[in-house]
Amino acid sequence: MGEPWKVLDQHVRPDFRKTVVFSVIALAALIVGTQAGDIDSPELRDRLIAWGCAALVALAGLAATRTASREVHRIAQARGGEVAATPLRLMVQLAGYLLTVVVVCDLLGVGLRNLLVGGAVTGVILGLAAQPVLSNLFAGLVLLFARPYLPGQQVRIFSGAIGGPHYGTIVAAGLLYTVLDTTEGPLNIPNSVLLASAVGPSDGEPEEPTDSPDPVTPDSVTPSPVTPSPVTPGPVTSGPVTPDQEAASAATAAALSEIADEPGRKPSED
Repeated sequence: MGEPWKVLDQHVRPDFRKTVVFSVIALAALIVGTQAGDIDSPELRDRLIAWGCAALVALAGLAATRTASREVHRIAQARGGEVAATPLRLMVQLAGYLLTVVVVCDLLGVGLRNLLVGGAVTGVILGLAAQPVLSNLFAGLVLLFARPYLPGQQVRIFSGAIGGPHYGTIVAAGLLYTVLDTTEGPLNIPNSVLLASAVGPSDGEPEEPTDSPDPVTPDSVTPSPVTPSPVTPGPVTSGPVTPDQEAASAATAAALSEIADEPGRKPSED
């Protein structure tokens, strides 16, 4: 029976155990103060119970908040680095202190109804105005606990909103932005965009193939034979013959006959 408890004790951190113990004490004091104490009662006993339970809730709540913030800081630092751990620790402390103050005021009979109603309206207005910031914040919390990557890991990111793919090394994982160190410099990516992207490990940016043409040398140039194209004579077209053309043809024929008869005339004259 003792072995499982020993294994659990080895894996559970001291800050986590303290947080659980202080939270249980604060919850028990709240229940006792609500059921047995009354700050407006005429009896001294009821007032003392209310005051004592309020003091115990305050002390236990502050202690639980501090130990919880340290445990959250440790986990966040291991998963997202100091950039994400410090703001998350402050958020846990702020939420714990605010919750402790509200519970103590309720035990002491301080009216917070109007304050809570006004705070709810203000929260709605601020939520609508800071919607991009809140979307990045909640996306950062999801990425912090989902752990799709760790600081120092080389990743590739495929996203249509910011283009890509992007190759680089995760430098810091904050609550609002994640810093990716690329070959062109640091790139701050909003966590809301990163949550909707495809992220995976990478061995570095792939090299683009460069095909350089072969150098041209005189020996590598082979002259191509030149083949003359055959000349096709066009058709001879004849039109109507005029009298002038007939006379010119007759004169030409007579001149040619005279030239052909000149060698025979010379021996006869001799």
